[in-house]
Amino acid sequence: MKTILYTIITFIFLGCVAAGAADMTEISFAFIGDADGSAHTGVAQGIHEANLQGQFLGQNYSLEEFSGDDLDAIDPGKFIAVIVATNAGDLSRVGARFKDHPVFNVSVHDDALREACAPNLLHVIPSARMLADAEAQWLQKNPDADITVSGWHPQFMKFAARDLNKRYKKRTSLAMDQYAWAGWAAVKMASDSVARQNITEPDAMLEFLKTGLAFDGQKGLDMDFRDTGQLRQLVLITGPDGELLGEAPVRGVVATDDVDSLGLASCYN
Repeated sequence: MKTILYTIITFIFLGCVAAGAADMTEISFAFIGDADGSAHTGVAQGIHEANLQGQFLGQNYSLEEFSGDDLDAIDPGKFIAVIVATNAGDLSRVGARFKDHPVFNVSVHDDALREACAPNLLHVIPSARMLADAEAQWLQKNPDADITVSGWHPQFMKFAARDLNKRYKKRTSLAMDQYAWAGWAAVKMASDSVARQNITEPDAMLEFLKTGLAFDGQKGLDMDFRDTGQLRQLVLITGPDGELLGEAPVRGVVATDDVDSLGLASCYN
């Protein structure tokens, strides 16, 4: 009798698992770039974390990798979004091919891409002008400083950044740099939109990211995209030995929440 009961319970359990698997919503991202680069590692971290959440919400996330030479072979209908970590030319071509998709730029700082105001290019990585403005603000207070500026730092501790850095380091044995952060953030903002807004189509995702996003990327403020496609965000100041010195917007020079003091604020400036 116990054997029969165990068998019945096992079949019921396996049937529930199979039914749950059949009901899973499949969400796929395309990645174009170097699969050995830190941007890809950040994207993979984002996919891993999305699936940890998705297993409770009936969502399964996957990633397909391509090179810049593969664009014509990519089927746009398979993907919720495209993440690009190559160069400005590829970004422009991907944007033109995937007109109804969010196309995330996670590696190119080129100001001209932001000035073009392409309707579906979303620049997660800070622009060159943002970084230059952050450096200029810091040097107003510290004129003799020897610094570099970037979109992320593995020593950043505030706003739950420490937890993100620890998760990434534990899983990859690497320190998270700005390209890894941008890759992670691209997946995170899209997967959060799937989970919270039930968005599963690329055109709806693009519209929401451009008009309704309030993204917590462990930078201490709700981030959204300018009409240039640039993600509003603070950036980090690093000293000559790689130590974290502070962040911009720089207190005492501008308001610390004035992220539009960094870079091109609007297509209409």
